[in-house]
Amino acid sequence: MDEKLQKVLARFGLGSRRLMEEWIAAGRVVVNGQIAKLGDRVTAQDKIAVDGETLRIPSWVRPRLRVLRYHKPAGELTTRNDPAGRPTVFDRLPRLRGSRWIAVGRLDYNTEGLLLLTNDGDLANALMHPRAGIEREYAVRVLGEVSPEQQVRLLQGVVLEDGEAHFVTLQEAGGEGANRWYHVTLAEGRNREVRRLFEAVGLTVSRLIRVRYGVVEMPRLLKTGYFDELPDEERDALLASVQWVNPATPPSDSVERVTAPLPDARKNNSRREARQTPSRGRPGQGRRTVRD
Repeated sequence: MDEKLQKVLARFGLGSRRLMEEWIAAGRVVVNGQIAKLGDRVTAQDKIAVDGETLRIPSWVRPRLRVLRYHKPAGELTTRNDPAGRPTVFDRLPRLRGSRWIAVGRLDYNTEGLLLLTNDGDLANALMHPRAGIEREYAVRVLGEVSPEQQVRLLQGVVLEDGEAHFVTLQEAGGEGANRWYHVTLAEGRNREVRRLFEAVGLTVSRLIRVRYGVVEMPRLLKTGYFDELPDEERDALLASVQWVNPATPPSDSVERVTAPLPDARKNNSRREARQTPSRGRPGQGRRTVRD
């Protein structure tokens, strides 16, 4: 059985299918010693190299589709390598044979919460594409209270440096003293968009936690720095939200479940993070709100 070369490379985790087409057109991909061209198809017996590095993929033609959700703590980067040596979300994840994890969107260094990861580049691209219109929900702690006039502006639209933006919904969620919690949703994923929207109306975000990505929510018991694999019903609902069909998806009784704790190197910080993380419910909801 053969498949299009760009599809195989995307599933391996190198990038979206369109990006892989650009790499092939640029001559960066070699198949069996020959520079590949657009339209090439490959099988499991072919030898593929990208930028001179051979891809060792024992069963890459139809790998099992996997989707993880990770409870990202503040202080981690959504990148594979950091020149400064700071921790990244990929430090926690299990190793894959024949593919690698791809983050579905990004959370900035100081943002916490739900981060989805998959081993399929095409799926990651579909979930991030603006055309999909997938909602992201955040719990936001703001210094001060959002006035009715500010709420109207945030919902109707605020001009940012990269164009107009607005929240789909904005709901109060309690709080005490100078801090107030709000739940907001967006239908796109621009860089630091939540923080920039509040800054545009004169408010400062002191804490930001993503609690939902599309149909996938952050479980109450998933601790900071831990991950789990999506149950079958949640995975299928996520795929359906972008009309995704993957013939390699296994039957429900064959899906491996995996969870992982913080590495030993982070144990010294685990108690501090635990105090900052709600043990039940979502931040900013009544008595379950985090207290500073």
